Amino acid sequence: MAQAPQSIRPPCRPPRPRDLRVAFPRAPGRPSAEISVRSICSHILLQMRRSVPLRLLSDREHYEDVMQAVLGAERSVWVATANLKDVMVEDPRVVPGRRRGRRSNYRSVLEVFAELAQQGVELRILHASAPSRAFRRSFDAQRELVAGGVEMRVCPRVHLKTVVVDARLVYLGSANWTGAGLGAKGDGRRNFEMGIVTSDEQTIDQVQERYDRIWRGAECADCRLRDECEMPLDEI
Repeated sequence: MAQAPQSIRPPCRPPRPRDLRVAFPRAPGRPSAEISVRSICSHILLQMRRSVPLRLLSDREHYEDVMQAVLGAERSVWVATANLKDVMVEDPRVVPGRRRGRRSNYRSVLEVFAELAQQGVELRILHASAPSRAFRRSFDAQRELVAGGVEMRVCPRVHLKTVVVDARLVYLGSANWTGAGLGAKGDGRRNFEMGIVTSDEQTIDQVQERYDRIWRGAECADCRLRDECEMPLDEI
C-alpha cells in the first residue's frame, strides 16, 4: 500500500533577536526604570566616535592651503597623483614694487623641491602616468633632483590624490598634481576641485600606511596589470 506523502514543512527560521531590557530598582519616591540594551550599545558607540579637525577646500584654496604647506615643508613631502605636471608657484624673491614680467613673478615648484632637497627634506612622488614635457624640462634643470633629491615611482593603478607634509598635515581630494588642479591657474582656467585637509594623527597614519604599501610594491604580487609595468615596484 502506497504511503501518503508527507507534508513538507518550511525550514525553521531563527527567531528575531529581541531588544533586551534592563530593569533598575526603584529609588525612593521615583518609578522604576527600564533601559534598552540596544540604546546602551548605541550610546557606547557614539562615545567611541572621534571628532576629527578638518577643513574643506575648493578651487583656489588648494593653492593657499596645500601648496603653501608644501613650500614650507621641513621634513617630508609625499605626493600621490594620477596626472603629473609642472606647477608654477609665486616667487617670494620678487621685490615688492619692482615691475617684472608676468611670468617672471613665478617659478617652477621643482625649483622649490631642489631647495628642499638641499635642506634634507624627503620628497616622494607616486604617479600613474608619464610626467608632462614641462615637468621633465623643469626637472632636468635641477641638478639636485636629477641626482636623486626626489624619489619618483610609477604605478598605473594609482588614482588617489593625496599630499602629506611633515607627517603633520594630509590632503585628500580630487586634485591632481597640476596647476589647474591645485589652484595655481587663474580664474576661469583652474579646475573645479574639492578636498579636505586635516592634522588628525590617526588619519595621517592611515594615509601614510596605505601610501607606503603601494610605494614598496606590497600590492604588486596579485596585480593583474603587472605586465603593463615597465618596473614593478616590488622589483625596485
